[in-house]
Amino acid sequence: MDIRRTLMSLVQRAGSKLSPPPRALKLAALVLISLMLYWKLKPPSRPHNVTDLVLKTSDLRDVAAGAGKPISTISPGDDHHSPAANGSAGGAQPLSKHVMNCNPDIRRLREIRDRYELDDEIEYLKRYVRFTRTPGIERPSYTVLQQSFLPDNNVEHKNFRVLHLSTSDHHEEAGEKCPSPLEISVPESPFPADVDLSDFMFAISTTVKRLSDHPTIIQEWAHWLTDGNDKSNGGKLLLRLLDASEAERVDVAQRLADAGIDAEVGAWDSRKEKEMAVRYLNLVPLLFSHESSPTKKWFVLCDDDTFFPAINSLVARFKRYDHTKPLYIGTLSEDASAVATHGSQAFGGAGVFLSRPLARILSSVHETCKTRKKIKQSNSGWGAQGDILLRKCIYENTHQLDLAGGDASGFYEVGFKPYSVHHFRDSGGGDHLWHTAYPLGTAQIAHTCGEDCPYQRFVTKDDFVIANGYSVAQYPGGIDDDLDLDQVERTFRALLDDKGWNFDYTFGPQRPALRGTGKKIAWELRESERGVGDGSVVQAYVRRKDDERWTTGEGTRMRERDGVIELVWIPA
Repeated sequence: MDIRRTLMSLVQRAGSKLSPPPRALKLAALVLISLMLYWKLKPPSRPHNVTDLVLKTSDLRDVAAGAGKPISTISPGDDHHSPAANGSAGGAQPLSKHVMNCNPDIRRLREIRDRYELDDEIEYLKRYVRFTRTPGIERPSYTVLQQSFLPDNNVEHKNFRVLHLSTSDHHEEAGEKCPSPLEISVPESPFPADVDLSDFMFAISTTVKRLSDHPTIIQEWAHWLTDGNDKSNGGKLLLRLLDASEAERVDVAQRLADAGIDAEVGAWDSRKEKEMAVRYLNLVPLLFSHESSPTKKWFVLCDDDTFFPAINSLVARFKRYDHTKPLYIGTLSEDASAVATHGSQAFGGAGVFLSRPLARILSSVHETCKTRKKIKQSNSGWGAQGDILLRKCIYENTHQLDLAGGDASGFYEVGFKPYSVHHFRDSGGGDHLWHTAYPLGTAQIAHTCGEDCPYQRFVTKDDFVIANGYSVAQYPGGIDDDLDLDQVERTFRALLDDKGWNFDYTFGPQRPALRGTGKKIAWELRESERGVGDGSVVQAYVRRKDDERWTTGEGTRMRERDGVIELVWIPA
């Protein structure tokens, strides 16, 4: 039995870390706890079924704590843009203890070179940004600074040094003086650690392969389901893994527990529910029938690649709604063609929110909503769709980031403060169905600067635009009246029938894309790391010399070397 072997392995590992006689007592207690947990989760009288075993992360954390097993934390090496474990956790502005150092960390740059397949010779710039959290100011679309991004902007590229990473010393040019940091004021917005998410319960259905292929998924969930320091923020997650073995469920549950997420992990059996749309609909009675249901106001269905960057704002928004009424809340697609194809509904990727009264109604008619006829009707040409099946169930029983083409920079660089983002993992394989972004890396700045800071824009005197946590863009010809920063740059296309006006009803008229014009060149975020106890955040923005977007109208490259910009944000 996989689960019993896993629990006994945990016992053995924990026992080896303890010294007698306390080890003997703690080990005996752990054995008892483990066996009680095993028989509680898997009654011996029940036949084996893929859906039998449901693991609670709270139980796993209790077992680990009883064994003296430390709860692991996220370390920068876990993935390309993992946060450090430390960070501000609370409403007070962190005190700056950071000592400015503009020497390049060659070892870190070599790792970035290898991860993103850059040349050994790169252009490099390190720039400090000092922020002041200021009460009473609003978050504007962009803020104009009276400083230049390049301290000496009279000589083109002067501040970009050329590094030969293979031959450079670990800390080259020691003792180099840093220029004065960019000084900015930001709103005194709440931190992720401030949120109380106890009114919400989330449900996600995915596969073990998805979690394996995208190792940051659990870290991304932890951003909006914990306080950023491995403790739950009150939100609960019900996770269902398709055809997952007991050992796989134990592994995933332990990883969720280590991240501090309050979750329960079970499995769907594809022999019983073959249709993905039906499994999506099944999340509703799963949520409503849960033992915690009476204490929750909102049940949320979302995808594994749904990310909530500003969870405090989301909670504040839902305080406007009456949770005692049957409410169905979500967003339409940004793409008018997608709405025309799939219908007027809450598109599932951005999160579908159901009040408890509505979940009660849907649970009572659940079986009638997933008949063969209903499943067929939910096929809009792309296979049966779970959000359509849910919409039909709601409409018949009661009186998202859809940007294709691989480049959604226009959306991320316009200064929006989104409640959620979606489809940020390009499907690969050359089709570039969706786009690529790193919202977990973007969101790290919120832990020290506040939730208004991600994606906020700052325009410098020398025509650079910092879209915080997404890009640093330079406009060599200047930012003039012809370049309206309040408009979305149309860098993306519609997934379905692109008529040219698909996104107008959401974004308004968009300005033309600047790719291939020589009027814009951008470095895009790839990694972000919180400092240890000093309130700093280091962001690494990368630009490839062969990126076809950054060429002149004649096709000439704007830069002949790959580039890395490191921004170091420090509190005042």
